[in-house]
Amino acid sequence: MRRRQILLALGLLAFALPAHAEERKKGGGDSFIQLQTLTATVIRADGRRGVMTVETGIDVPDAALHSRADQSTPRLRAAFAQVLQIYATGLPGGAVPNADYLARQLQQQTDAVLGRPGARLLLGTIMVN
Repeated sequence: MRRRQILLALGLLAFALPAHAEERKKGGGDSFIQLQTLTATVIRADGRRGVMTVETGIDVPDAALHSRADQSTPRLRAAFAQVLQIYATGLPGGAVPNADYLARQLQQQTDAVLGRPGARLLLGTIMVN
């Protein structure tokens, strides 16, 4: 009986921790909006499928545009995921991703979704696994 209570308490604690952790920002200041990690399927050098992960965020110093960007986060993620999947599909097996190309394409999508320039796309880690 005691073991069951301990397991139940640990389970409840596990649900409580992520809610608190989500409230904290990873960094970047007040104008920074971090997006969830994007993933896409790639073909690895050995011919098997792999996963490309890309960390992104946007820096939006203009308060009005920041509010719009914050509300458009799902649309931004969808546009970014589409660009990343199209790029990953055409990437030759074992090739290194072109960060400059991805940054240009994702910046274009950022400007298109927000309706005007003013938000700066920031790329984090790009990893193929």
